[in-house]
Formats: sequence, C-alpha cells, structure tokens
Amino acid sequence: MTESFMPAGMPLPQPDPDSPDVGFWEACNRHELVVQRCSDCGVLRHTPELICHECYSFKYDWHKVSGKATVYSHMNVVHPVHPALRDRVPFNVVLVELSDAPGIRMIGNLVDCAYGDIHIGMPVEVVFEDHPNEGVTLPLWKRTDK
Repeated sequence: MTESFMPAGMPLPQPDPDSPDVGFWEACNRHELVVQRCSDCGVLRHTPELICHECYSFKYDWHKVSGKATVYSHMNVVHPVHPALRDRVPFNVVLVELSDAPGIRMIGNLVDCAYGDIHIGMPVEVVFEDHPNEGVTLPLWKRTDK
C-alpha cells in the first residue's frame, strides 16, 4: 500500500486496557495476528471474550496465527459512514476465515483490490497499517493470488 487506508481525521479504535481484546491490539502493534485460546480446553476464539463458551473457563492466552485466510463474504461500501471517509468510497470490506484456525472469522478492509476481482474463497493475508500518533496498528487484508 502506498498510502494509508484510514484518512486523517478518522477516529481509530482505542483499546480499553481492561478489555479482553487488549492482547489482540498489542499483537497488532507488533505486526502479529493472534486469536484468543482457552488455557483449559484449547478452543480458539475471536472476538476475544472473558469466558470460554465451551468449558466456561476464565483462563486464556494468545495463539499466534499465520495471517493467511480466505474470503468468506464481502461487500463494497459506497456510502461513507464518517465524513473523513468521503474521499475513500467505495471501499471493500471482507469477512475472512483464517486458514490455520478453522471457523475463526475476522472482518476488515481489503486493500489494493478492485471490487469486481473479489470472490468467495479468494486467498488473502493480513497486512498491518501503523498509526503511531494514535498508538494503534490496524489489521487489513490483501489478496495473495496475483
């Protein structure tokens, strides 16, 4: 990517230090993609939660994943949801399923790909966009079959 996907003036997610997703955002800042793993039964989950929905344990850690995925669903956003995005529409949003964590899906922007080229099952990988002034790094997705 040659320019930042998120324009100046766009509010970015600010992780709450007391939230169960803080480990996810810390990993993104290191350019690593992680999912939560129950320390008792080993089930992987995303989005992060305080309790395991399989065994009801409150113990968890973070499991690093490869960042490779396939497009499960997609859409093209044509109406800006924030004034700062006025010059960015249309843009692509994808729901991807992680290749090494079956059943785990994440939503994000697909960059550097025309909407007409997106298809279900298309291979993608995570790319990270740093926003040091805001203290956050965003995970985005980029196609890998070109």
